[in-house]
Amino acid sequence: MPEHHQRLMALRHVASQISNDEDIEALFRDLVRCAVQQGGWDLGSVMSIDLAHGYGLVITRYETSMLPQHVEDRWELATSPSLIALQTNEPVYIRDALESTQFPGYRREAHERGYRTVLVLPMASRDTQGHPMVLTVASRKVRDVGDDDLTFMSTVVHLGAIAVERAHRQRAQVMAHERLQRTLEAQRTLLGDVLAGGSLEQLTSSLGELLGRPVLVIDFLVNQWHASASPVPSQMDDAAWARWLSGAQGRELGGTVRDALQRYRQSRLDVPLGRQSGQPTVSAAIEPLSVDDDLVGALLTFGDEAPGDLQQLLLESARFALSVQLMRSVVRFRFETRTLTELFFEIVERRWRDEDDALGRARRLGVALDAPLRMMVVDYPDQLGQAEVGRAAGHLSLESHSTVELLARQLNVSLHVVTVGGGLVCLVPQDSASDDAALTRFARRMSEALARSLGREPIVVMSDVCDGLEPLAREWERCWRMIRVARKFGRSGPLDMPGLGPLPMLMGAADSSDVHGFVDGTIGKLVEHDKQSGSPYLETLAAYLRSGCRSQPCADAMGLHVTTLRYRLTRIQELFGIDVETPERRFAVELAIHLHTLTRGASPMASVASKDSAAAPRAGARVARHP
Repeated sequence: MPEHHQRLMALRHVASQISNDEDIEALFRDLVRCAVQQGGWDLGSVMSIDLAHGYGLVITRYETSMLPQHVEDRWELATSPSLIALQTNEPVYIRDALESTQFPGYRREAHERGYRTVLVLPMASRDTQGHPMVLTVASRKVRDVGDDDLTFMSTVVHLGAIAVERAHRQRAQVMAHERLQRTLEAQRTLLGDVLAGGSLEQLTSSLGELLGRPVLVIDFLVNQWHASASPVPSQMDDAAWARWLSGAQGRELGGTVRDALQRYRQSRLDVPLGRQSGQPTVSAAIEPLSVDDDLVGALLTFGDEAPGDLQQLLLESARFALSVQLMRSVVRFRFETRTLTELFFEIVERRWRDEDDALGRARRLGVALDAPLRMMVVDYPDQLGQAEVGRAAGHLSLESHSTVELLARQLNVSLHVVTVGGGLVCLVPQDSASDDAALTRFARRMSEALARSLGREPIVVMSDVCDGLEPLAREWERCWRMIRVARKFGRSGPLDMPGLGPLPMLMGAADSSDVHGFVDGTIGKLVEHDKQSGSPYLETLAAYLRSGCRSQPCADAMGLHVTTLRYRLTRIQELFGIDVETPERRFAVELAIHLHTLTRGASPMASVASKDSAAAPRAGARVARHP
């Protein structure tokens, strides 16, 4: 058979042998064996070249002799022709390794293993670690290597490189498939835990294991943090990380994360581990957790590296699972709030039919209304910024509710929070050990905490001790009179009765039919005339009384000429018969104006629209209803 035909048949055999192997290690063994057998060599090896550390590592060997021999698997590149073959991308031919002085390592091994001629060929492929490789073959006799031999061996190496790349791609596909299967299984596990009613702690722990990195879940609803593990185990262990999160820095982190998502639209955050500048930080990616477009939580994954496609898919599944879990909290909060709110307004509006039934319903909700308690009424500011107005429609009451409950836990204050439209009501059980000073401090801290989310301080009014349904309704009316006075005079923060003077008492009387009749009979026609024609008669009369019925000071205060003022006063007397020249009439008119101003002020917070209403009042809504 002609020699070139034999060579072609040999290449065919090499290609068929190495293409059957799917495992890269087995492929290397067959490649060396075929190169030695079909090329007429006595021994060979595939070596991986670690350029960074300066050595070569033998991956696999083959030789025709079965005698046990000591072999060197680790070679310094300084004593090996492998580096030259890679740098020049050409074969290195050593005709007689016993006589060559260029490569002392080969000369030493040639004495030990009994080979002479060596051929080193660079491979156009890499091992599983990404290192370049060379194929080395040797003969025990001195052998002349011609162009045909080099071409044949180069073709064998090229076929091997093709097979190696194919194996790499196949291995990558298998690994990608396995990662996809693990991701899908992780998705099923997460959703299964959610459907089975797993807690946020369990979901967080499972998610940390699936992602292979520390994660932190922040629940804005109840101001709680759930961590899988410490992101800096060398600096603080898991227990220290949990204590860090439960302290002041952890609470600050919750506000920082909320601002990063809502205000700055950030997707990454550097979490400082200390308060001082220069303290170490840890980087985290932030994922928002939303329910009905309301931000209810956040998922933080620690680490600088960006997630891959499959890991990003897992993160999306985690966001969905965590949002579903938080949705349960939202639904539970809304149901409990609606139920307690409906009962509260049924009581303060005196719509209950059976007092025992109302007290029993309250006990089932965890509130003892037949025991002494005090009521703190929180009235949100009327003028909120645009961002707060948008949030007030959905999330403001929930956020404020969580803030007050967290503060109560920190200050060890027992209370029940009732969400009402445009505010909150805190029902605080009152016993012999209750400290009025502690409740005052709590009211101040609550006002300051809510001011951070509302933009400015709300009005906070504390009732007297009440025991039973009717006293609760009376205290609600009294608190609302104080709030209406505070609104009228631009007051905010915690308020008490002495600080507002007699105005709340006057308002308590102002809503009676006799007082309404007195106001209408004294200045009713003047008020109606101003309303229809837009005339400033009531304003002029009030300013005249405030100035002590002195024309020039009143005209100066209103920016009028004194003749214009006197003309208006004359018309008021002619049209409406109002005369303020005598002390008795002056007092009556001034009192009527004052009562009119009070009774036309802002009305209480929204109550439940009807008994059949299925939804709680919207945060921020105001319904005209006088207590």
